[in-house]
Amino acid sequence: MADTFDNFVTARGAGLLRFAYVLCGDRHLAEDLVQEVLARLHRRWAHIEELAHPEAYVRKAVVREFLSWRRRRSNRELVAAYLPERAHDGTDPATRQAVFDELWRLLETLPRAQRAVLVLRFFEDLPDVRIAEVLGCTAVTVRVHASRGLARLRASMGPAATATNSGVSG
Repeated sequence: MADTFDNFVTARGAGLLRFAYVLCGDRHLAEDLVQEVLARLHRRWAHIEELAHPEAYVRKAVVREFLSWRRRRSNRELVAAYLPERAHDGTDPATRQAVFDELWRLLETLPRAQRAVLVLRFFEDLPDVRIAEVLGCTAVTVRVHASRGLARLRASMGPAATATNSGVSG
């Protein structure tokens, strides 16, 4: 049992860490999240490895742990005196990094359920029905979280970004 668990963590640990990072937006919190989930699942690994898709089970555990995690930072809001300029040139690495950083800041403002839905939809490329299974809710609830999350992101980005993205459906 320990050997197969070790093999799983070696093979899929980095992917789980990236997934947790996208959910919580902080490398250290992502490491804590994955470590906590893996420590809990280690005791039951003999049963988990018999499942058809053990990695899907572990990812679902990571999402649920993220949604219920009690260790939250005391203050997650970032006060900014001005909004950064919107980048138009996507080829410049510095510009891409600035856009990436801004996206993380915006994702951190969303409630956990909305952020989890958007990550599962756009990072993991899961359909609504599968996201509903992972989160333990209905597909309608997933669509509501996605719609509200995207609306908050668009509102945070300002009118210029909303006008540019008006043709994109959420």
